[in-house]
Amino acid sequence: MGLSRLAALHGVATSYSPSPDVTVSVPDDTVIAVLAALGVDAGTPADVRKCLAAAESRSCLLPPTVVVWAGEPLPPALAGLPPGSTVTVEPEPAESPGHPAGRPPAPLSMRSRAAAPAGAVRLPGDGEAGSVPVPGSAAPAPLPGNAAPAPAPADAAMRPAPGDSAPAPVRPVRSPGPEPDALPAWWIPPPPGVHRIHVRTPDHRRATAVLVAAPARVPQPPGRTHGFLVQLYSLLSARSWGMGDLGDLADLAAWAGRSTGSGFVQVNPLHAAVPGKPTDPSPYRPSSRRFPDPVHLHIESIPEYGHVRDRATLDDLRQDAAALSEAVLNKGALIDRDAVWELKRQALGLVVQVPLTPGRRAAYCDFLAQQGQALEDHALWCALAEVHGPDWHAWPEALRDPRSPGTARARSELLDRVDFHCRLAWLTAGQLADAQRAAEDAGMGVGIVHDLAVGVHPAGADTWSQQDAFAHGMSVGAPPDAFNARGQDWGLPPWRPDTLAATGYAAYRGLLRGLLAHAGALRIDHVMGLFRLWWVPEGRPPTDGTYVAYDAEAMLAVLVLEAHRAGTAVVGEDLGTVEPGVREALARRGVLGTSVLWFERDWDGDGRPLAPEKWRQDCLATATTHDLPSTAARLTGDHVTLRHRLGLLTRSLEEELTADLTDTAEWLALLARLRMLPEGDGDEEAAVRAVHRFLLRTPARMTGVWLPDTVGDRRPQNLPGTWDQYPNWRLPIADAEGHPVTLEEITASPRLHALMEVLRPRKPHTAPPGERRP
Repeated sequence: MGLSRLAALHGVATSYSPSPDVTVSVPDDTVIAVLAALGVDAGTPADVRKCLAAAESRSCLLPPTVVVWAGEPLPPALAGLPPGSTVTVEPEPAESPGHPAGRPPAPLSMRSRAAAPAGAVRLPGDGEAGSVPVPGSAAPAPLPGNAAPAPAPADAAMRPAPGDSAPAPVRPVRSPGPEPDALPAWWIPPPPGVHRIHVRTPDHRRATAVLVAAPARVPQPPGRTHGFLVQLYSLLSARSWGMGDLGDLADLAAWAGRSTGSGFVQVNPLHAAVPGKPTDPSPYRPSSRRFPDPVHLHIESIPEYGHVRDRATLDDLRQDAAALSEAVLNKGALIDRDAVWELKRQALGLVVQVPLTPGRRAAYCDFLAQQGQALEDHALWCALAEVHGPDWHAWPEALRDPRSPGTARARSELLDRVDFHCRLAWLTAGQLADAQRAAEDAGMGVGIVHDLAVGVHPAGADTWSQQDAFAHGMSVGAPPDAFNARGQDWGLPPWRPDTLAATGYAAYRGLLRGLLAHAGALRIDHVMGLFRLWWVPEGRPPTDGTYVAYDAEAMLAVLVLEAHRAGTAVVGEDLGTVEPGVREALARRGVLGTSVLWFERDWDGDGRPLAPEKWRQDCLATATTHDLPSTAARLTGDHVTLRHRLGLLTRSLEEELTADLTDTAEWLALLARLRMLPEGDGDEEAAVRAVHRFLLRTPARMTGVWLPDTVGDRRPQNLPGTWDQYPNWRLPIADAEGHPVTLEEITASPRLHALMEVLRPRKPHTAPPGERRP
């Protein structure tokens, strides 16, 4: 009982339920190991008693981070303060994001005075902080257990208001919310931001915490919209250097917005990868999620490129790049990220030798100032990795600490290389901005949807520069379930929830701010990780893991705040096992879910395919994702035969094909009943169009079209459960015959244009029966 209680106090589960009627106990050894990763020694019964007594004896007036939602009741930590307490909110510094430099915002001070009647408000003036009495005649209003949020305001209301840039305590902005009496009279709502809150009680107890003041919901997409989903590396154009790049992304967005009426393009994570030979090709296991990878740069679009004097070397590099593309497009070669980077690295070495113009130099200096220590650390890690290898655990001991004197000396010695990597981060950020600008100029209502991976590589830049934030010796994964009896270990060290809370979620805030800077929207992979993650102790199988809880209110509040500041929508990937209440909590904050056609069945009823009108509205609806078979492969059963060839089936090929055929036939029958398949059975291309007609019939806010589906590609980009058996993350987009196709060929494809005619907005009187949008 002692270990279980100690675990509960630290958010560590001692059991879990893979299904409603099954409960599995977590081994004690796992619980002890996870607690140790959180800095809690529970190795012996005596240790457990000691830590438990210490934890239960601590009396915290405030948790490390407090969340207040605009227009909603105060959290128990504030609503339950003793009457007469003084509460002072110190707004975030003026140089914080969203606040221009200028006079520091005045604090908001709320305190009781014996002579003041309940509810009296004294506003700041003459340099004195304002004061608001905490009523002493009545207990604070309790927080309703399931208080419903206010109706979602219009999208414009969710974007940063002019007043956000200069907090004004005299006239605080109160966002739309529940009835006015939901907030106590003494509370002055602070502006959206990350502030400091100080509390002093009448008996002289004091506490200070981070206060996250967040709007009620994230911005929403402007009406219903459709767009493309693509793995950028797979999208080669005639000018690519062996893999798709940011120039190709901007070109795709410009074409899609103007020619197909698309509202967005969603891409894979563009995070910085861990260098190596070979580099891990997965975009979901990066070195850093904070900074993008310069391998995505379109070299010729860099302004300094045209002023490089050594044209002969540049020409040779371009010829080598053309040979890489030729091999991928016409000779059956896989995308070779390492070869691409080697050519780009040499070209960039020449480009950065060109002096920046005064305006460009000023912009670069601004970028360095904005990114601060985080960029310096990232660039230094990149420079050190060039010398000592990509795993910082194997570096000389003095360099394993980013704040050691030895690391400071290395920084001075590698100053040129550090500046090189800082410059590349700036150039990449500039091309990310160009891609979003191209999307907006083409009329896209959303633009580029960037993807946030669930974690980072254990040897990468983030774990080196933010060592205290990660639980070392732990890996994120998934518990055993009906689809994977052995569970999963993703090899990604998790963030420590206690460190996040103690630092006011600074690492998380910085990560989101960087990603959202040039995004039209953000997709969050495994969004359930905002609530809990499955931790697997090093050296143990995934079956010996357990769930560790995160402060979902704080994680969501930071997400909503940063999305509000950037004016971006958020899509959560909530496929698979989802804890009860998670989807409802996300929907309450305006975070869209993800609905994949083949998984949408009436699981609470007859189990048949879910009728389109019964789908949820707040989601991105699609036929497939990067981890699933393409629609053509699903319809033909090719994905089953592929898994059979690789030895991945758990049943006989005949059994799997029969089950797959039954599943597909049920969907095709529904499409036929809804008059969405006028061509009849046996036409694969027509069936793909029918699937997308169905998606449009649902109320989903966003409809995603997997770009490979537009040309009939049957190969998955990633096949979970494989490593070297299948070329994950290295395939170019190909047509129905498996021939790689370029961006130019994709956009000219008759098959693509026939499919996009299904999605193109139509006037009601011109739409054939069964094709009209609701």
